[in-house]
Formats: sequence, structure tokens, C-alpha cells
Amino acid sequence: MLQKREKVLFLRTFRGRTLRIVREHYLRPSVPCNSPLCPQPAACRNDGKLLTMDVTHYVIPDWKVVQDYLEILEFPELKGIIFMQTACQAVQHQRGWRQYNKLRSLLKDARRDCILFANEFQQHCYLLRERGESMEKWQTRSIYNAAVWYYHHCQDRMPIVMVTEDEEAIQQYGSETEGVFVISFKVFPAVVCIRNYLDNFWPDLKAAHELWDSILQSRRERENESQESGGKEYPEHLPLEVLEAGIKSGRYIQGILNVNKHRAQMEAFVRLQGASSKDSDLVSDILIHGMKARNRSIHGDVVVVELLPKDEWKGRTAALCENDNEDKASGESSSEPMPTGRVVGILQKNWRDYVVTFPAKEEVQSQGKNAQKILVTPWDYRIPKIRISTQQAEALQDFRVVVRIDSWESTSVYPNGHFVRVLGRIRDLEGEIATILVENSISVVPFSEAQMCEMPVNTPENPWKVSPEEERERKDLRRTHLVFSIDPKGCEDVDDTLSVRTLNNGNLELGVHIADVTHFVAPNSYIDIEARTRATTYYLADRRYDMLPSILSADLCSLLGGVDRYAVSVMWELDEITYEIKKVWYGRTIIRSAYQLFYEAAQELLDGNVSIIEDIPEFKDLDEKSRQAKLEELLWAIGKLTDIARHIRAKRDRCGALELEGVEIHVQLDEKKNIHDLISRQPLEVHEMVAECMILANHWVAKKIWESFPHQALLRQHPPPHQEFFSELRECAKAKGFSIDTRSNKTLADSLGNAKDPSDPVVNRLLRSMATQAMSNALYVSTGSCAEAEFYHYGLALDKYTHFTSPIRRYPDIVVHRLLTAAVSKDKMETEENLFSSKDLEELCRHINNRNRAAQHSQKQSTELFQCMYFKDRDPETEERCISDGVIYSIRTNGVLVFIPRFGIKGAAYLKNKDGLVLSCGPDSRSEWKPGSLQRFQNKITSTTTGGDSLTFHLFDHVTVRISVQTSRCHSDTIRLEIISNKPYMIPNTELSHQSPLLLKSELVKEVTKSVEEAQLAQEVKVNTIQEEYQEYCQTKGRSLYMLLEEIRDLALLDVSNDHGT
Repeated sequence: MLQKREKVLFLRTFRGRTLRIVREHYLRPSVPCNSPLCPQPAACRNDGKLLTMDVTHYVIPDWKVVQDYLEILEFPELKGIIFMQTACQAVQHQRGWRQYNKLRSLLKDARRDCILFANEFQQHCYLLRERGESMEKWQTRSIYNAAVWYYHHCQDRMPIVMVTEDEEAIQQYGSETEGVFVISFKVFPAVVCIRNYLDNFWPDLKAAHELWDSILQSRRERENESQESGGKEYPEHLPLEVLEAGIKSGRYIQGILNVNKHRAQMEAFVRLQGASSKDSDLVSDILIHGMKARNRSIHGDVVVVELLPKDEWKGRTAALCENDNEDKASGESSSEPMPTGRVVGILQKNWRDYVVTFPAKEEVQSQGKNAQKILVTPWDYRIPKIRISTQQAEALQDFRVVVRIDSWESTSVYPNGHFVRVLGRIRDLEGEIATILVENSISVVPFSEAQMCEMPVNTPENPWKVSPEEERERKDLRRTHLVFSIDPKGCEDVDDTLSVRTLNNGNLELGVHIADVTHFVAPNSYIDIEARTRATTYYLADRRYDMLPSILSADLCSLLGGVDRYAVSVMWELDEITYEIKKVWYGRTIIRSAYQLFYEAAQELLDGNVSIIEDIPEFKDLDEKSRQAKLEELLWAIGKLTDIARHIRAKRDRCGALELEGVEIHVQLDEKKNIHDLISRQPLEVHEMVAECMILANHWVAKKIWESFPHQALLRQHPPPHQEFFSELRECAKAKGFSIDTRSNKTLADSLGNAKDPSDPVVNRLLRSMATQAMSNALYVSTGSCAEAEFYHYGLALDKYTHFTSPIRRYPDIVVHRLLTAAVSKDKMETEENLFSSKDLEELCRHINNRNRAAQHSQKQSTELFQCMYFKDRDPETEERCISDGVIYSIRTNGVLVFIPRFGIKGAAYLKNKDGLVLSCGPDSRSEWKPGSLQRFQNKITSTTTGGDSLTFHLFDHVTVRISVQTSRCHSDTIRLEIISNKPYMIPNTELSHQSPLLLKSELVKEVTKSVEEAQLAQEVKVNTIQEEYQEYCQTKGRSLYMLLEEIRDLALLDVSNDHGT
């Protein structure tokens, strides 16, 4: 029989008014208890999930415990949890819908041993609130009363532990009812709090203990700071004059904040900058642990840090962690303590446009229809949530949106910002590409009318011609030199060509001829300013955005075959036997490229396969005699260039040049722009040959411009890496019995050369990749801003180096061309007027370095986007291409890092899942998840099940991996790797026959370039609107998907300071 009660609620409106609402409340003699010990299951109507019998006690958390420690209660090891309705409603009303929905999801999850008990509808559990009794006291009393009823309802057969943080409740109820223990996580058995509950009931659940410590510390810091700062969320930043004085005295340290994207809430690092890096005794980055210590600074800000006492230093978290803003892995074990500090001031904010996603529909509705303040989630994990004012939240929830930060006050948990614009729909290709561009601050607006008016004309009606004046001023090579280019098939922006010939004295002449962009781009012209702003051409997986208009990049500055072009040349006279350099000449030239070869054709000719000339247009329509003569001439030139390149490379190797390992993935598209395949780039010897010639030219031009302009030359610097970054490389090599000497680039190169496993070539490839990741960034510098000893290029083992060979796609090369022209010009006064001063050049280098990083990151992110698109359309359970061989290259506390050679993918594979189960392999080597534990060693990790079965994974073990995609609404999708067998993947015969062409280097690239060419051809006949779109933006799309090996080397020198957590 139902009993009627009245329940009084006090609700606050959005305008701040308080309303008193009286509701009818009906009590029942029976409500579902969902316990297998229930004496009357029919009366209780236990038709939902039941608690397990395999527990020693039931746990009933108080309302405050549910609010503050729900993350601990989510651990799957904690079983038999009964959430009272009173506690759930307290979470809903006091913590909002986000945490309430998490609680609801936990209760709905059939894998979790927890239930909801509607105590406020059970007539023996419901208690009226007494006059003068606070809401908090009534809630605790109600939960305790329901716990006592539940204990007796189960006929006293199962002890119940009520966990609370209320000391008065512990004293009042601690020993009131036999069989019902009221405890906190502090003291046991009479009075216990949640910490000592864990100590006594779950002593081995280390992650839960550490998470509790972290939560408690966070609460204490918040309470202390509120008391000290008058309720403020963050301490005030110190005044600028105090910061500057502190930096000067050495008390404070200046640096750039780099947030770890894998643990964005907990870990950030400050890399020393300026005077701090020179004067400090620190040899490593400074750890900034937690948001409070970060003190409102945002990734990329120039901050001032105060070091904490050594006993407060912490270490990097050693566990794998998914990109999760809630940082669930924060309780995992850490590495050795490192210098740790807190931010006391910000010297320079790095705020920019941020791409964000609005909350889902239910979250917006929970804030009310008239809500204006909305928390949006940035696409970049490293950026905190931003509070903006808008009434469009529901309308924009399916879109990527750009916002800007306006302020971040010390009284606010989150920064405040405003809406800027809509980019596109979530998961739409163009919207995701636009997101990548905005996140890297890349502007791809069309070239303006004023800029295009500066461009030369080259039409059938008015063709461009070499001017008589230029013919008089330049050295004409059109009739004296065999000049040709070697580039990816279909390349439009041909920057460079090569030549080699025998001189009358028997010596050789090697020539590198680079497009003369500066002839068409006048200093400080509209197009020069635009090119300087862009700084580089941005290559994405399926398109590129040019630094210069296509009339230059794909036509008049491109050294195409069979047409006259202006060039800037470097030509060396070499000894005919030793190839030693006798003399060098720099100057402006006129060339006509005889052949526009693609890499695979050049490699075939080098290998002696002359039938490839059928694919070379320049050999068509020739009679047999002429064809044979020209073929012999070309074969000699390619062979001689290769011999010279081998000599140059050997010389650099003796000085310590490194062979860097960078994984480049090509996206193969079909005619409808769907992803047909992902293929890792295979190196050819002609790649090395071209690269060595370009490196030689860059080196000699660097020497020349520095000799002429010692204080205002632009060089490419690659500083030596920090030795501590090599620690993982040394440990991994040691696991295979190799010793890596990292004292210099020479010893490192020699060690890597010797670290080869004859039975597994992937080992050396991975070791070189680790060496690459340990490298510092290569940077552009002004010679007036650093000492000569700092010019050294560590990776290439050259005392001076610059970029001269790609002026179509890199602005630094344009600057270098002007410097070289001024150095060799007869009219010094006129040419030197257009050069940058040392100070201006330093500022320009800073800008170019920034844009160069943006180009690297955007290329990487677009490739990852297409990788996810490729695997997203495939069923990982049935699609053969989602199963691949992987190699373990790093061990973490809860999993391993795996490299997949087939696709060039690196990622985490967990050995312990979110349910606390560990990976186990049966007799057939197939994996399954079982209860157990993990034990990590230096070079291996062992998974042991509760049944006693153990499985060990070693460094460089080959395993079979399933590839799938982990989708995210607010962030980019990511590749997910799962080990499904502890044995190497054996390719089925059907797939082997299908993939066999891919196993041959030349055939591989042939297939890819052919597919890309066909896709381009199909695009040309597609709907005209697509063509018009790119014509309007003066951009090119599709063909130039490959880079010179020299650029691959530069891209390999990526900044890994943001990825400490991987």
C-alpha cells in the first residue's frame, strides 16, 4: 500500500530567484533491492542486474564520497557497490549533469558490479528532514538509515560498509548497528575513511591509492589557495618588474610551456629559454605538475617558473594514457623525480584561434534554454576548456567552431573567450582539413589582385621569353651542358636540376641549377611580403597550398623540360679520379632542361634497365641512332652523378653524418578521392644521389654568404641533442646486445651502423627512428645572433649549412638567393640595399621557424586524418588489411608501444584494459582478457593471470596487431592498436600475391605514382566547380605528394618535446 508524503524543494531560477515547490511523494513497501540475498525477490521485483555473490561485503558510499571520489568507485575491482538515490540526487543537483551522467553510465554498465537503490521511495528507508537540520546532515542520515534497512533486508547475511567523510557521522553511527560499519577512507575498523578502506580492503589496488592521493591533494590545494587568495582559483601573477629581477638573479627561470597532450591535465614541461638556458645548472626540462601549478598559462606561453624544493619534485608518468582530459592514468607510477616548479608569471601569451566543439545536446539542455555561458572543448587536448557566451550552442553542436580567448582571471577555473566563426561539420573532410589549418595558424586566402598584377604573363598569345638583357648578364648553359631534373612523377614545382660533364683538362664539372625565383619576386613587393608571411608551401596528404602563385611555382620558375628558364647555379670543378673539389663558381644562368625524369625512371636507368626510356617523353619521336646516342649520354651522366654522390656521402659519413629514419606515408586516392591504400615511402639510390648534390650546394652557398656577410647571413643550424634524450635509445639497443655511443654524431653514426640484426632489419630502422626522435630541432638562424661555433649542423656533420635549393616552396631560400647574388654581384651597393639587417633577419628566422613547425605538424596531422579515414571504413574484425605485423619498441607500465612497418604507424597497445583485465594468450597464441596483473622490467613486461598463466613481451618482439579507429567527437580520431597474438603476423597467400608488387621498391612507387596520376586525370574531367574553386584560390592540389630526401631529413627532426607521455 502506497503512503503519501509531501516533499518540499527549493529551486533557483536562472534569474537568481528561489522558488519553494511542494511535490507529492509516494512511498512503497517494496522497491528493487537487486541483491541475490533478497528473501523476497518477487516482492522486490529484482528484474535488473544483481550484485555478485563473490564479495565479502557491500559498499554504500555517502553522498559526499560519490561527489568527490566517483573516479575511485569506477575501478572495476571495487564490487558490491550500492548507490543510494539520495546520493545520486545530490550529485545531480550539486555537481551538474556531466558527473551525474557519468554516474548513470556506471550504473547502466552491465560489466560493473553496482546498483541503484531507490531509498527515498522505500517506506522504511525514507526519513523526513527535521527542523533546523541541514541538507547535508539529512542526506547522510538517510543513507545510513537505508544501509541499516538493507542489511536487515538481506537477513544480516552480508556486512555493509558505509563510506563517508563526515567525522560526526562516523562517531554517531560507527558502532550503532552490528554488521553495518560506518567508515571513512581514513581509520579502520571502528572508524574508517576511504583511504584506509582502500588500505585494508584493497591494499594491492595501487592505482586507486595513488588516485585518491591525487584527488585529496587537489582538494587540499584548492582549499589552501582559497584561504590564501580570498577564494581565488589561482594565485595572482607577479608584477613584470619582479619577474625580470628574479630571472636576472637566478631565482626564477624563463621558458616556453609545452603541455603533454597525452596527460594535458597533469603534465606540462618548461624548456629553458634565453639567459635561463645559459646560466642555469639544469640539464633537463622543468616539470609543471597539475593545472594549479600551471597558473593559467597555456601551451606555448613564455612563462616564468619558480623551482619547488627537491623533496616536492615529481617524475613523468610512466604509463600509457589515452588522450583523456580527465587524466584517468594520473595514478600510475612515475619515473625518477625531475626538476619541478610552478608558474609565477607569464611574459608572453601565445593565444591564437582555437577550434572547439560545443557540448552535446543533452549537456546544453541541462544548462537551460536561456543559458548563455557555455564550456566548449578545444580540438587540441593541450588547451583547457573555454567559457564563451552564446545562445547558439544547440545549433552549433555538430560543427567545428573557431573561438578566441579574451581573458583568464585568477577567480575563474576556465578562460573566457568569444565565438569567431564556423569551420565545417564534424568529421566532414573539408571541415577537418580546415581545422588542421586553423590549429596551425595557416592562412590559405587567395592571392590578391595587387599581388597577381605583379606576375609575368605567359600565354599562347603572349609567351614569355628570355630577355636580351638577361642573355648578356647571365652565363648561357643551354648549348654546353646536359641539364636534367629528377623528381616525383607529375611534379609541377621543379626547383632543381643537375648537370655533369668532362672538361677539356680531363676534370669533371658538377652543376646544381636552382630556379631563379628572385628574378620574378622583387624585394618588398606585394608578392614578396605574401611569400614572407606564408614562409613555406604547405603539403597535406591530398593537396598543397603554395607559397607563390602557380604562374611562378608551376610555370615560369619551374625548371620544366625543353623550355628556357632562369637559374642560379653552383658549379664545381672536380678531380676526375678522387672527385676532390678544385674550384667553385656561383652565378646566374640560363638553362634548358633536356630531360624531366621521375625517380623510378632514373633508378631503372641506373640499374641498367634501358627499356624504361619508353616511358620518358623526350626519347619519343627520335630515330634509333639519335636515341642510342642520347641514351648513352644520359646513362653516363646518371652513373657519374651517383659515383660523385657516393663519394660526397662517404666523406660526410667519416665526419659523423647521421642516416636519419623518417617514416613517410603516402595516401593513395582513387578517382573519387576515396582512400585506396596507405603506402610507406621506399627509398631509392637516386633519392640519395639528388639529396647529396643538394646538400653539397647548400653547404657551399652557406660558406659563401657567411664569408661575404658574416653578421647577416641566414644559415640552417642543428644543435646537438640533450644526452638524456638518448636514454631510451641506449636501453633499447642494450636489449639486443648493442652498445650506442652518443658522445658525438660520429660515435652515434658508427654505433647505429653496427647495430644491425641480420635476422630482423626492422631493429636498425627502429633504433634510427629513436635517434631521430632524440634530436633537437633544426632551426634557421641569423649569423649575427649567435657565435660561429653554434652554426654547426649536427645531423649532416657540416660546419655551415643553409637552404638554397628550393626557393619555389621555402622563403629562406629566397633570402639566401639574394645574399648569394649580392655576394657575387659587381654592383655591391645596389644589391646589399635589399638585404635584411641582423636584427630584422633574426626576427624573420623566428617567424620562419614557427611556420616551418606548422608545416610539419599540419602534414603529420593530415596524414593521420587519412590514416583514420582509411581504417574507419573497414571492419577490423573481418578486413585483412586491419591485421598486420607489429614490432614492440618501448615498454610502459601498462602496455607497449608498437611500430607497424606496413603502414608506418606507431601507437600504444594496452596490456591492461579499462576493466582491469590483462592480456593473455592461449595455446593457439590468440589473445584474450583475463583478471591478473602486470610487472614491468627494463626491457620486457610480463602479464600474469590469476590462474597463474604468464605471458612476456620483449623489446623488438614481433606481434600480430589489429588496427581500428577510436573516434572522438571533440578531437581528432586516433588509430587504436590491439595485440591479438604474441606471434608474428603471417600474410595469407591470397594477400601475399596481392601485395607482392608492393614488396619491390621501384614497383611500389610506380604503382603509387600511377594511381595518383590517374586520380589527377580523372579529376580534370570532374565537375567544373571543383576546378574553379582551386583556380580561385590559386592553389594546386593532388600531384606533388612526395618530397626530396633532404626535406624528409628535415621533417624527421620534429620537435618531440610535446610528446613526453607517449
